[in-house]
Amino acid sequence: MGSIITVENLGKKYTIGHQKQGEYQTFRDTMAHGVRSMYQHFRHPFSPNTEKIDTEEFWALKNINFEVKQGDRLGIIGRNGAGKSSLLKLLSRITHPTTGRVHIKGRVASLLEVGTGFHPELTGRENIFLNGAILGMTKSDIRMRFDEIVAFSEVEKFLDTPVKRYSSGMYVRLAFAVAAHLEPEILLVDEVLAVGDISFQKKCIGKMGEVAKKGRTVLFVSHNMAAVQQLCDNVILIEKGSIKKIGNVNIVIDEYLLNFSKNSNKKNLYSLPRNGNFGQKIRISKCRLFDSTEKLTNTFKFGESFAIEVECAAIKNLNNLQFVVGINSSFDQRITTILSRDDEGSFNLKPNERKKGILRIKNLCLLPGTYSITLSVRDINRGYDQLVNIRHFDIETVRANSIIDDYIVPYGLIHIPNPDWTISC
Repeated sequence: MGSIITVENLGKKYTIGHQKQGEYQTFRDTMAHGVRSMYQHFRHPFSPNTEKIDTEEFWALKNINFEVKQGDRLGIIGRNGAGKSSLLKLLSRITHPTTGRVHIKGRVASLLEVGTGFHPELTGRENIFLNGAILGMTKSDIRMRFDEIVAFSEVEKFLDTPVKRYSSGMYVRLAFAVAAHLEPEILLVDEVLAVGDISFQKKCIGKMGEVAKKGRTVLFVSHNMAAVQQLCDNVILIEKGSIKKIGNVNIVIDEYLLNFSKNSNKKNLYSLPRNGNFGQKIRISKCRLFDSTEKLTNTFKFGESFAIEVECAAIKNLNNLQFVVGINSSFDQRITTILSRDDEGSFNLKPNERKKGILRIKNLCLLPGTYSITLSVRDINRGYDQLVNIRHFDIETVRANSIIDDYIVPYGLIHIPNPDWTISC
């Protein structure tokens, strides 16, 4: 099957302006400067603006090369500001490239941000026909799919209301329904689905899978690694405007999460900003991970025992406290929560006093992947400090012919050891 999208040496450059900042000025100085500027403008109305602005070239994308075949489901991942949305805008021809070229065969439907392609003054009904016309479809073709679009979007009650009165969730529901049901050859979807509720996100993922099975191509940008793994076969990892890796979805996501975990483990916990009232009476100051040989690490073998060392410092007198350790998947699913009180691990704290706790876990059978730790210190009524996903660790990939075969790895998070099966006729 031939390539439906070909990207060659693609680059996008922007020019950023930086106004020069002088030394600190008082309100009096600012007013005097304003009066002088007005006087100069009236005296020399055609003189250029003398205010100096430095400019800087910023390459949002540089040297991007890849091909997408018909029917492919391609994920695009990376940190905020990496260039993912810029790439989709170039593929949608919303902006023009500075260098290189994009060759696309077929109609493109894009859902890049809330309200893309909709006219706010028109009703939902009118916008369905407007979008269809933009995609080159006839009225009869749109009418054939109209009921299906409305049913999928679940906004039939407000179909004759101007979309400017829609909530962001309603906007996305209708926009996605239109983009997915008007049968474009290529569907581009950005992180906009995150606006919808969980049930609608699942519905959209399922619909994109159906679209791909019919031979259409889907490009999906998301920070939700679970959704990317569920939908996509291959993934592009973009870092600082360049492609760092292209390949199998599980391999590329593992590399992305591994780099993320290495960076996150360099944080100074005590000095991290806290949300709300956390950290005003107690501050978590340490979280370290040790393997079975008591070596400090963040990489463990499957089935290996390991230990988590936590420490906190008190600012006020507090009694009957406990450590709470939460272990989360890379998709922010809570796998388990372990309380020190369950093992008679309550403690008291005085001002400037520190307490250290060590949690030893034997054979926590997490399947290979990247996981994170959320820590909190609390009493029975309230939490005093909390740090979410402040340490990441990796369970090494299991090789074939080991305790778990490779083909089992994608299915779940926990391995249940020694299951007792009884099979009969």
